[in-house]
Parts: sequence; C-alpha cells; structure tokens
Amino acid sequence: MREALVISALRLLQLAVAAAVLTSSLQAQAATDIAWWHAMSGELGKQLEKLAADFNASQADYRIVPAYKGNYTETVTSAIFAFRSRSQPAIVQVNEVATATMTAAKGAIYPVYSMMRDMGEPFSLNDYLPAVSGYYTDASGNLLSFPFNSSTPILYYNKTMFRDAGLDPEAPPKTWPELGQAAKRLRDRGAACGFTTSWPSWIHVENFSAFHNLPLATRANGFAGLDAELTINNPLVVKHVAQLAEWQKTKLFDYSGRGQSAEPRFQNGECGIFIGSSATRADIKAFSKFEIGYGMMPYWPDVAGAPQNSIIGGATLWVLRDRPREEYKGVARFFAYLSQPGVQAAWHQNTGYLPVTRAAFELTRAQGFYDRNPGSAISFEEITLHPPTENSKGARLGSFVLIRGAIEDELEQAFAGHKSAQAALDAAVERGNKLLRQFERASPER
Repeated sequence: MREALVISALRLLQLAVAAAVLTSSLQAQAATDIAWWHAMSGELGKQLEKLAADFNASQADYRIVPAYKGNYTETVTSAIFAFRSRSQPAIVQVNEVATATMTAAKGAIYPVYSMMRDMGEPFSLNDYLPAVSGYYTDASGNLLSFPFNSSTPILYYNKTMFRDAGLDPEAPPKTWPELGQAAKRLRDRGAACGFTTSWPSWIHVENFSAFHNLPLATRANGFAGLDAELTINNPLVVKHVAQLAEWQKTKLFDYSGRGQSAEPRFQNGECGIFIGSSATRADIKAFSKFEIGYGMMPYWPDVAGAPQNSIIGGATLWVLRDRPREEYKGVARFFAYLSQPGVQAAWHQNTGYLPVTRAAFELTRAQGFYDRNPGSAISFEEITLHPPTENSKGARLGSFVLIRGAIEDELEQAFAGHKSAQAALDAAVERGNKLLRQFERASPER
C-alpha cells in the first residue's frame, strides 16, 4: 500500500512537472515576435541588442527580434524589397537624410503618432526635444517616426598640443577666426594639420547653415512642399567654403575625405582640432593617447543671431504597414519603453547619442554623468541653444543622400583649388535641384 502511494505521488509529480513545462512552452509561444531591421554594428550594435533584450525581459507578451542588415542604404533597400514581397519587418532604422523619401511612401509607413494613438499607448510629443522631434514631424506637427539615435557635430581638440603651442588648453576656439588663429599656432609648432573635419556637407553646409540661421532650401527647407530649391550658394556659405579652401593651401585646414575618414587623423595626433559627430566621442576617448578638450561648433561672429542651434544626424525608427495588429501593439509598447527616462539616459551615456527627451538629460545630469565625463553635455547644449527656427529645424528634401554626394563632389573641387567657392556651390545647387525635380516628379504627392 505504501509503495502504491509513493508511485501515485510520483505520477502526480510527473504530471505536475509536465503541466508546468507545457504551460511554460505555451507562454513562450504566446509571445509575439516583432522584427526590427537595423544598421548598427560593433559596439553600437551590442548596445542596440541590449535594448531589445532588456525590453524582452521586462514583459512576456512581445519579443523584439533585431536583425543587422548592413549600412543605412542597405537596410532601407532591404526593407523596400521585403515590402514588395510582403515579408517586411515591423520596424526599420532609417537615416535622417532619407526622411523625405520615407514620408513620400505613404502607403508603406504607419506614422508613429497614429500607431501610438490606435494602440492606446500614452504618448506626448512635448516630451521630446524639439530640435530632434521636429526633424521627423509632418506639416501639422505630428511625429512620423520614432527618434532613436541622434547626434550633432561638436569640436574636439588636443589639449597637449594646445599647451605645446602656447594656447589655453581650457579655452576651445569659439569662432572661425579664433579657430584659424589656433590652427596657425598648431602648424607653427609642427602639427601636420591645424584642423580637419568629418562629414563635409553635414558639417560645413547643413549644420553651418542652421548654426547661422540660414536656409538650406526654399519652402522651409522642404518641409512646406516638394517644389523646394537649394539656396546653399548664398554669400555666407560661399565665404566659409572660400576660407576653408584658402586655409587648405597651408594645411591650417586639411581635408580628409568623406564620412568619418578624418577621425583617425585626430586620434593619432596629426591634427590638433577635429569637428565631428558627438556620437564618436567614446571612440575618440578610447583610442586617443592625449587629453581631449571639447567645444561647440565655431561660428562667424559678424553674423547677427549666431550661433542659433545645430541640427541632428543619425537615424530614426519607422513602422511599416501590413503587419498584424498584435505586432503593432508590441511596437507601441516598445516605443513607450524606449521613451522612459532611465532607458534613454542609459542609451545616451553608453553610446554618445543625444538623449531624445529632456527628462533623460536631467536624469543623466542628476546621476553625475556630465561631471564625471567633461564635454559629454555639449551636444545637448548645442542643439538646445535656442528654439529651432524654420531654418534650423532640419531639412526635408527628397533624394538627399544623392544631393549630399553632389555637394561633397563640389566641395572637393573647391578645396583642391579646381573651382572657386562660388562656382562649386553654384554647381552643387544646379545638380541638387535636378535631383529634387526628379524626386518631385516621381512622388505620389504630386
């Protein structure tokens, strides 16, 4: 009898274990998978994966599944082809210069403001920094995509080289004339170049214009309509490019190429000053063997109202149509999670990207991060220097990836002395406007 009771108890235990396993399995199966295609590799990719893993661990209903698809162009292209075969992800990361292209694809995108409302998730545009969210809103101020990784250009300088050149290591140059003077002192002391920059168009045309409250194009930089025309061949941009070309002759300024190709020249001590993305701060700090100083972008002091505010680079998260409603409920929950101050603050601190909410900035400051990491607040201070204007909100121009390429082609002609600054910028405008007209003709809004 006793043995029978033991056997019976064991069977009951086995049944209970089996039931628990089955319940756990059913719960795991109940989680809705949500595909997120992205363009982040290396350390940034690891941080992105951590965001997804932390969200997945915070609840049991949804599972964000990140997938690296190459660079920004490759990621967007993959999403477009997938949409045609109805195998698109719910979320895709798209760089800021492709915003107009995504906005024009009305049948393919599910605007974030609509999705958050439809899925019943609390959402307030006022929580986000205007200089960030404004880049991704429509003409009525509705948020089209979710601000994710945003950066802005800042100035880095080599404090050791500044000391050796008799410059104040605690006083970064604030204006372009001051930068020219500092670069000359650095060159006189044997520096291979005074200063260099990354992302030529983003820094010397797009952000330069915003920082001096100048339009890039008509029609509110394209926000007010597809029939915009470039205005970057104006006297101030011409003056600035001409000065860079003049400095190039003696390597006070030394052009280092497109993208981030200039960054190693600062890290290895060739150039004493570097202007580049705030999001490269961690890499610069990790790979440079000297004390680094930080400052805002320079401005021309004879321009009334300058400096205004800088504009962002980076990318945003777009939601694609024709996925099951349950996935959209999970996407809305995920975006609400990403908006939490603690999540945003950690992302900002671990990557160097801007916090997209003021609450995340205040939390980061309260945690003492800015005190422990001098210079890490400059990007936030620069982009919030003044409320953005029509000229400093950003740009909404079609085919801007191609337009940026045309601008950089012409800047290189000026820096090499093959064209005057005026001729180069006139050519950039002519080439860019042709691309704008092609985009206009192909747009469904027409």
